[in-house]
Amino acid sequence: MVVSVRDVAAAASVSVGTVSNVLNRPAKVSPATVERVMQAIDELGFVRNDAARQLRAGRSRSIALIVLDAGNPFFAEVARGAEDRAAESGMSVLLGNSDERPDREDAYLDLFREQRVNGVLVTPVDGGLDRLTRLRTGGVPVILVDYEDSGHEFASVSVDDVEGGYLAASHLLSTGRRRIAYVGGPGTIRQVADRLEGARRAVAEAPGATLEVIEMPALSVLQGRAAGEAIRSRPEADRPDAVFAANDLLAVGALQAFTLMSDLQVPRDIALIGYDDIDFASATVVPLSSIRQPAHLIGYTAVDLLLKELDEDGGGHERTVRFRPELVVRESTVG
Repeated sequence: MVVSVRDVAAAASVSVGTVSNVLNRPAKVSPATVERVMQAIDELGFVRNDAARQLRAGRSRSIALIVLDAGNPFFAEVARGAEDRAAESGMSVLLGNSDERPDREDAYLDLFREQRVNGVLVTPVDGGLDRLTRLRTGGVPVILVDYEDSGHEFASVSVDDVEGGYLAASHLLSTGRRRIAYVGGPGTIRQVADRLEGARRAVAEAPGATLEVIEMPALSVLQGRAAGEAIRSRPEADRPDAVFAANDLLAVGALQAFTLMSDLQVPRDIALIGYDDIDFASATVVPLSSIRQPAHLIGYTAVDLLLKELDEDGGGHERTVRFRPELVVRESTVG
């Protein structure tokens, strides 16, 4: 049997309004009455319906976070950062995985709008921000995560991926490599395109260097392995001498293809660098060089920006935060 507010009021010999005040505005009720109502709540096992209360108030205590791939440890760490900051303000984070699909992103945006979340943190699948604009116009604040729109219409937290791509390719070139392959995902993903742009800038500065682009349908270990198998199957003269993978999952897959399925040696025959510096990068069979992003800080800062936007007196705060990437060198490039 579900215990209602009326049951609590009857047991405590007070009105329903008094029970409501005890739950929401206890300072308006005498200490003796608060104690009597709380005793009735404990004895009856009453649990208030927060969902209904939040709907009446017009907002929940939840924040939505939509990421490209919830299975990617980078986004898992972003989510942890968001949860930590939300918890400090008594809020929770609802996670949605777009799986790099615009239709799934749209479905989650509809769902979270119906849930009346306090705001949406999202890493957009592509450059189309029309849905997010309509969501914001409807009163739902939106913060871009690991993404910055060129018009700066949305508050955002990101990393300079052009610089990250430049760092990765420059490092490979500094080790004497001249035939670099960039293994990326769909070009519609902004981060993939920015990292490629940075790599192109570095290669353009190195006489005799070339850059081959290998586009894969997803940023996953399986796709990285497929790219690696295709590379190792080529004649030695046609193979790149270095690979820059758009994320660490692709790099791990390529490393598997190079070291477990052939006699290629990393980095003697082919150097390899990834991006994100997930925890597993240092634990692979050949520790993986990577470009580090402050994943936890990205999530934490995104929620912080949202809370400032929700604060009516929070005007004037910084709306665009961009972190700098960091090169982490391990045995996969200089072993």
